[in-house]
Amino acid sequence: MEFQAEFIEFSIANQVLQIRYYGIIIVVAMLVGAWIAARLAKRDGRDPDHIWGALTWAIIPAIVLARLWFVFFPSQDLVAQGKDTAWYLANFFNLTDGAIAIWSGGLSIFGAFLGGLIGAFIYLRRNKLPIAPWLDIAGVALPLGQAIGRWANFINQELYGIPTSLPWGINIDAAHRVDPYKSLVDFPSTETQFHPLFLYESLWNFLAFIVLLNIFTRYRDRLRYGDIFLLYIMQYSFIRFLLEFIRVEVTLVAGINWSQVVTAAGFVIALVIFLARRRLPTVAETKAATSA
Repeated sequence: MEFQAEFIEFSIANQVLQIRYYGIIIVVAMLVGAWIAARLAKRDGRDPDHIWGALTWAIIPAIVLARLWFVFFPSQDLVAQGKDTAWYLANFFNLTDGAIAIWSGGLSIFGAFLGGLIGAFIYLRRNKLPIAPWLDIAGVALPLGQAIGRWANFINQELYGIPTSLPWGINIDAAHRVDPYKSLVDFPSTETQFHPLFLYESLWNFLAFIVLLNIFTRYRDRLRYGDIFLLYIMQYSFIRFLLEFIRVEVTLVAGINWSQVVTAAGFVIALVIFLARRRLPTVAETKAATSA
């Protein structure tokens, strides 16, 4: 599996314009996810226009918090290069790899999730819409968007794991490697391949989308509003926690993998809430009570 150029370059009026594949893929992921969510909303008897309204409110805070999470919780490799939080803040407007340079990669899924959730929550509250049913719709569409978006990491040669001899291993250029794998003597470029974590996450997320879509379309009436969103949190927390064991770019706080702390907490909290809500009326019971 080989990497291609990271951007398309145009020359307009003697000015060079670069359109980066990273941004294109992220935009496509958001649009496809929103399109699926709109179809699910219509199927559920809700106005699909609210999906696009919520998306417009979610985009900016999602991007801002995704980058801020990356800046405040940089990987150990970046810290070793001197690019810690203080460096990013001091070089905020550095267009190459400063805090503002989101096109160079470095958008945390955790920050994006929180920012998008905050933006969508504000939109739903402003429009006096019930939160839980719309979260269920998001819980189905989000994994598909993530499955597509992870290929942006492929373009930027990021989100890879430790060396592997498995046939689907990928080559990583020396410039994109982290210690101790930068040495082409110890880890020759033609012989060393790495776990494609972006691919593992992409495939898992696509499978999660299929499973959650099936639950939404066939079994939702047996669940409670909000349950599918909680299942989404649990399944992603589970796979992300496991993949962190073979990831090379990790964030350590007090010597502990911060991503594993976050995902473990997310899984436990979502599971506790899921179990604690078993006595609430199901979707079918709620609909029956509303129409009575």
